[in-house]
Amino acid sequence: MLTLILAQVTTLDPACPGAQAVLVGGGRVLAVGAREDLTALAPRAEVLDHRDLLLTPGLCDAHTHLVMYGASLSQLDVQGVRSVGEVRSRLRERAARTPAGEWIVGGGFLLSEMGLSGYPTAADLDAVSPDHPVLLHSRDHHMLWVNSRALALAGIHDQTPDPEGGHIVRPLGCLQETAQALVADLVPAPGEAEWLAHARAGAQDLAARGFVATHTMAFEPSAAPRALQTLAARGELPLRVWACLPHDRLAQAHDLGLARGAGGLFQWGGVKFFADGALGSRTAWLHAPGFADGSGTGIALDSPELMLERGREALKLGLTPVTHAIGDRANTEVLNVYEQLRPEAEAQGIRLRIEHAQHLRPQDLPRFRGLSASVQPIHLQGDAAMIRGLLPQGEVTSFAFRSLKEAGATLAFGSDAPVAPPSVQANFAAAVTRLGDDGLPLAPHEALTPGEVLWAYTRGPALAAGWNDEGWIRPGARAAFTLWDELGGAARALVL
Repeated sequence: MLTLILAQVTTLDPACPGAQAVLVGGGRVLAVGAREDLTALAPRAEVLDHRDLLLTPGLCDAHTHLVMYGASLSQLDVQGVRSVGEVRSRLRERAARTPAGEWIVGGGFLLSEMGLSGYPTAADLDAVSPDHPVLLHSRDHHMLWVNSRALALAGIHDQTPDPEGGHIVRPLGCLQETAQALVADLVPAPGEAEWLAHARAGAQDLAARGFVATHTMAFEPSAAPRALQTLAARGELPLRVWACLPHDRLAQAHDLGLARGAGGLFQWGGVKFFADGALGSRTAWLHAPGFADGSGTGIALDSPELMLERGREALKLGLTPVTHAIGDRANTEVLNVYEQLRPEAEAQGIRLRIEHAQHLRPQDLPRFRGLSASVQPIHLQGDAAMIRGLLPQGEVTSFAFRSLKEAGATLAFGSDAPVAPPSVQANFAAAVTRLGDDGLPLAPHEALTPGEVLWAYTRGPALAAGWNDEGWIRPGARAAFTLWDELGGAARALVL
């Protein structure tokens, strides 16, 4: 069946930037042009009249942890709390309706938003949760805040040594980076039905917000992508998904013959590394002098040597090396590795990819030429005040969207859900206005236009994933669109 869509069409195809109509059939765009021409071409086509709306290529959130996000929708939400007391209040309410002994899991807190200069403790939670082990993720998921019952179950005490790549904060209560696993591994794993429910919830939530695709970034149990694959096989996946494999599962990928390739709505595309932690948890890896509060220079995670060795293995499979790097030192080290991987990647037409790229040295910006910079404008809103306080020396080149674009990087916008909500409106506002939650602008010279934001939300992610049939409206492209009242406002997906 043929469908004719009438709308104010923005194609992002340089050969035909605007149009009045799009003809679709078999899930593909067949023609783009003037209303009269396409009506004459297909006079019996079903007509969808959206002439009062803007039609663009479908949105793609280029950085989610999709199944974890689905799970978070039913967990204890402490996003935006302004004090330890507010956390206690929400926890008390959840504990009152949770059977004794069951875990209470949640997250979303930010130390700076709670007005803390240090770290909260287990004792801060114990009074309202004596009968439940409690685990709360920081907003960036690089730190846990747990109560004494959770610590006791994990056998953690004042003399417990730090694991490699992690830190147990004293007084006890917070666990950073790899130390999180000491408690997190004790939480009962969901069963298959629960994983499917989480995957479905996350995918459906994104689709309802106007997204037609996402890139999911590992940092989840292996059951999470399996659930997405199951939904895809059943025809129940409402999004196209480009998935990353953790680098420590790369040997299994090789044994299974896993390689890049489009196979329905789910595909493996990347191999994920972590160069450092995050700003809010004080674990981003920084050049000296480090954090202005004297808390150090952060934590280095995957070594450059490991990234180089396994990055080469990934490229041999046709998979994209994808590296989390937030601090300026982390970005420098990843760029050093990528300079060595660049010839092999370019030979295969693969864009090496850095996730976040939040804090950069000016001399490193030109080195992003030809790379994908997968960035999340929404983080600017919550981080702006923190940057001014913790990283004043890096304020000018934090969230350097325009500089990255002008350096020749491919911008791909995302949210990092569940770290931040996958809000199209918030991401547009952050990239265009550069205003933090404190109402003050951060490096306003790095602002983008709404049209540039749209490109980074559509064509940019498609290029980062190697999808030539996504992110623009032209013959042969996937018939997956987003409808808008106005650009950056209310959005809904239209997939035919």
